[in-house]
Amino acid sequence: MTQSHPRISKAVIPAAGLGTRFLPATKATPKEMLPVVDKPAIQYVVEEAVSAGLDDVLMVTGRNKRPLEDHFDRNYELESALEKKGDTERLAKVQESSDLAMIHYVRQGDPRGLGHAVLCAAPHVGDEPFAVLLGDDLIDPRDPLLRRMIEVQEQYGGSVIALMEVAPEQIHLYGCAAVDTTEDGDVVRVSGLVEKPDPADAPSHYAVIGRYVLDPHVFGILRRTEPGRGGEIQLTDALQQLAADEKIGGPVHGVVFKGRRYDTGDRGDYLRAIVRLACEREDLGPDFRTWLRRYVAEEMQGR
Repeated sequence: MTQSHPRISKAVIPAAGLGTRFLPATKATPKEMLPVVDKPAIQYVVEEAVSAGLDDVLMVTGRNKRPLEDHFDRNYELESALEKKGDTERLAKVQESSDLAMIHYVRQGDPRGLGHAVLCAAPHVGDEPFAVLLGDDLIDPRDPLLRRMIEVQEQYGGSVIALMEVAPEQIHLYGCAAVDTTEDGDVVRVSGLVEKPDPADAPSHYAVIGRYVLDPHVFGILRRTEPGRGGEIQLTDALQQLAADEKIGGPVHGVVFKGRRYDTGDRGDYLRAIVRLACEREDLGPDFRTWLRRYVAEEMQGR
């Protein structure tokens, strides 16, 4: 039976990571600002939150992340120069990022893991359920995953995580969920979570990907959570406690996602994401696809 739960209005985007997998590019440039075609990855994430109805966004940042704030701020000199040129198309693109949402910032002083980054959002979020979006996962706007997760949370309460079925040999790269089916085909009940298990010990093939809708009781658990895998405070450990005892903050459900996801946290997947998105662009796709076919054909002949 459908229940009434507080409306979600706030999104938290952890963006304090060092981006070591992309060095030396991220030595002075935040990994979230690396371009995916012609927009930084972080803008896709903010746009996703806004399209799901969340226009109050908190970014949890760290040292050397000032370019994030600059990107979502007004740049009057650039706007004035474009306006004088009559370049209305580029002017609109520049202004778009500063008009997307009400964006706030808080610093995570020490990089102590995702759980600690989420805990940094507690004063801003308060006692409301909220969404967490990780910048390494880009979800295609044609597949409204976050909106569906919000619907599930409003129906069942508690917390909701995004799950994707992966090959057994890849499960050690993710948090993994033990699940039970529900009456909704794309929704499962989460009974347990393990962070990056060995394939032989994994309770399922359902991997946790970077979208969460969380009950605020998670903050109390995170405050008591000891550092886990990698010496960091793991959000997975806190969610495991919520799943084990729903009296704390309601049940934990998972939405099984089968749509288009672009992983920008790995160099190879980052390049593949750029190619896929560029191919689908109306302004770039036709010429780019023609070139790509020719390039691949030439490479195959060269072998």
